[in-house]
Amino acid sequence: MLEQIEKRFRDVAPKADFFSLRYVENRSEQVWVRQDIVQPVSSSLDAGVMVTVYDDGGMGYGATSDLTTTGLRAAVRHAVDWARRTAGRCVVEPSRLPRPGFKGEYVSPVRQPWASMPLKEKVDLLRRESRRLKADDWIVDWLAGLWYGETQTLHLTSEGGRVWQRFFYLVPFMSATANQGAESQTRSFGHNAFGRQGGLEILEDVGFFEAAPQVASEAVRLLSAPNCPTKTMDLLLAPDQMILQIHESIGHPLELDRILGDERNYAGTSFVTPDMFGTYRYGSDLLNVTFDPTRPEQLASYAFDDEGQPARREYLIKDGVLLRPLGSAISQVRAGVPGVANARASSWNRPPIDRMANLNLEPGTSSFEQMVAAVERGIYMKTNCSWSIDDSRNKFQFGCEWGQLIENGRLTSVVKNPNYRGVSATFWRNLKRVGNAETLRVMGTPNCGKGEPNQIIPVGHASPACLFSNVDVFGGA
Repeated sequence: MLEQIEKRFRDVAPKADFFSLRYVENRSEQVWVRQDIVQPVSSSLDAGVMVTVYDDGGMGYGATSDLTTTGLRAAVRHAVDWARRTAGRCVVEPSRLPRPGFKGEYVSPVRQPWASMPLKEKVDLLRRESRRLKADDWIVDWLAGLWYGETQTLHLTSEGGRVWQRFFYLVPFMSATANQGAESQTRSFGHNAFGRQGGLEILEDVGFFEAAPQVASEAVRLLSAPNCPTKTMDLLLAPDQMILQIHESIGHPLELDRILGDERNYAGTSFVTPDMFGTYRYGSDLLNVTFDPTRPEQLASYAFDDEGQPARREYLIKDGVLLRPLGSAISQVRAGVPGVANARASSWNRPPIDRMANLNLEPGTSSFEQMVAAVERGIYMKTNCSWSIDDSRNKFQFGCEWGQLIENGRLTSVVKNPNYRGVSATFWRNLKRVGNAETLRVMGTPNCGKGEPNQIIPVGHASPACLFSNVDVFGGA
């Protein structure tokens, strides 16, 4: 198929200053068992191409799922037509944009392919975990599931560029809900946070087979727990909550197209402005955040972005100082600041835009025990269950599934419905300890949304546990 697409594209290539073709093939399968009952298995296959044309001061796109020569020719005509219509009207002059000609390949590392296990065995596996989740009569709802994804892309350019990449994803999930009268509490296995690139070996790597008893027992334990107190105190966040904190209050506000106003009428803007890069103190000296698409097991690793630019690890924030945005080639030209290779599209019928990929908080030197011992009065929170953040990605309020008080350097009482609030511009400056490599977890989310029309993509995050001071904590209903 790829050889045919390359030949057909050469046959229909337009006479233009620059053109490219991006072929995308997405496959997915979801298997779920809820309350020991197998849910309908869902699978999908979607494939098509997008053609991009720069010509005579204009820029245009054309997309199609018709991969015949006739279909590709129609997409090329559409792109050329839009390039003519937009000549002299583009936000940035296309002649200023890079015209990549890179060649390369990338394939996710897989030790145990998804297809190596028959569907019946996958169902049996989930049935076993489902039965283990129903560990108590108080458990009234429980489920275990696997979401598998596979993406193949081919990017060709008029400059001789050819980038082929193939990605394999797996996101395991389980949860248990306990009920007593009017009170219900849910605990989950990371709330969809344990997604990685790879195969079925991920289940062993992330501890999926050991999780069910703890998930169930903690859901039941929360039923009799008191409500989280309302107070300003130290806050210790587990990695599965840190990834949400990083995602919402660092990742989205650093997307350069958002900073330039592209998302203002849809998902909001950012409190970050272009003049902040290189000088603005985003957090304490302990805050070090990297854009790292080179870590092979992470959910959003790749060798080239969807515009054919080579990807490499870069510091966005170092020693608390903001250095660079999440801005791809087009946004870099618009803003006049260096960025990263993060032009990403969810499918063949969406143009690439500035997106997070693997956004990681680098580990520090504190063990979990040392962080707990450093707290006189505080709280430990795990696993996000709710989030709210304003249009500038500044003021936020997040809720977690699990809370545990820290008193005089010891973890003590469990509390339910723990929440905290803050302001991005000051919250990270109260980061007072960062967990060491032993506390770090490689995680991610398969469903980060952005763009008009909306694009859903996988995003990776790796983070240690982190301790913050002077945080407003409160209980929920």
